[in-house]
Amino acid sequence: MDAAAIADPLLHHGGRIFVAAASFPAAPQPWLDLSTGISPWAYPVGEIELGIWQNLPSANDLAELEAAAADAFGGVSPDQIVAVPGTDFVIRLLAKHLSAQRVGIVGPTYGGYQSAWPDAKILSFAKARGADLLVCANPNNPDGAVIEKTQLQRLRNLRIVDEAFADAVPEQSLLPHRNGAIVLRSFGKFFGLAGVRLGFVIADRPLAKELRAQLGDWPISGPAIAIGTRAYRDTEWQDHQRDRLATASQQLLSLLTANGLAIVGGTPLFQLASLPAAPSLFNHLAQSGILVRPFAQQPDWLRFGIPGTAADFDRLAAVLEHWKSA
Repeated sequence: MDAAAIADPLLHHGGRIFVAAASFPAAPQPWLDLSTGISPWAYPVGEIELGIWQNLPSANDLAELEAAAADAFGGVSPDQIVAVPGTDFVIRLLAKHLSAQRVGIVGPTYGGYQSAWPDAKILSFAKARGADLLVCANPNNPDGAVIEKTQLQRLRNLRIVDEAFADAVPEQSLLPHRNGAIVLRSFGKFFGLAGVRLGFVIADRPLAKELRAQLGDWPISGPAIAIGTRAYRDTEWQDHQRDRLATASQQLLSLLTANGLAIVGGTPLFQLASLPAAPSLFNHLAQSGILVRPFAQQPDWLRFGIPGTAADFDRLAAVLEHWKSA
């Protein structure tokens, strides 16, 4: 099975379990979804009182969420942070809002940037740094590559730095010394709650004010505000999450290398493996009800998310062992 034979939606985004199930109808249930960089351990949201569901969210509650996020990120003033309904949404909003003749996207990376800037060039950082607008993920998706923050700080051009995975490695964040860069942060990956659809833009005050005006009075749902505020205030849980992600990521790396896969990158939320037979392994895993992330432009790559339980690790280990010995 080559990369061209993999269902197209599976090549462009993770989390497409329904597509995988349709493509591999004989796969055992339930599926084990390792195709995203979302933590398998979700923040315990607790009870959300009925009034939060019934009433329009208040400006005060939204401000409290942004203040909680600012405290969690460190060194950010609340009036420089704007809550948004997911960073994928705001990437497309920024593409329409910002004027730039030459856009350079540091790649290979998340495909949503190319969708937002279809005329942009995918470049190395060394070449993209000269563009009017530089767009990058840091740490990068899918290889976890990190651009040293001092290199990003020194640039004078317009920069969008997507730190979707930075909550797991806060020491790599460009905050609080972003030097005019627009920084994006994602809530769902680290907190394991992608369905909340919550993210943040950290920008200089004039742009933050303009974005608030464009987003309107109720950009974030009441339940998302309540969950996000609670989670960002819970620093003890965040510390525990970082510890267990780091441990599980190392366990995953060891499992993959023990089965002959070369690791070419990763973060605490995923590992990226390279092997010539990647399409064959993808097929073998999918036939066993395990979905990982293939790549159209890099057919020798497979990205593995973090298994959430010992049973999930054992299931993956058994399927890899069977594939290796076949």
